[in-house]
Amino acid sequence: MKVNPIRDRVLVKPIDAETKTASGLVIPDTATEKPNRGTVVGVGTGKVAENGTVVPMVLKEGDTVLYGKYAGSEVKIDGTNHLVLNEDDIMAVVE
Repeated sequence: MKVNPIRDRVLVKPIDAETKTASGLVIPDTATEKPNRGTVVGVGTGKVAENGTVVPMVLKEGDTVLYGKYAGSEVKIDGTNHLVLNEDDIMAVVE
């Protein structure tokens, strides 16, 4: 199924949290935190300004981004969890 976000919305596939520490200890599922990093898989056309012009999106598909811990709405697409976020909910692009 193809999902196309609208306006200033971004579709992000979360990157799974680490299951081991740097020293090799295994972290149980109950102790892992909600991921706050993901890959952009879809972007909208941009935000509509007050004067009616469209402000283009800064993000593009394939960008790795950081977002707030509880930001966005979770959706399941073809059995995989994704997030729909506003562009303003994204804090940074990871290079």
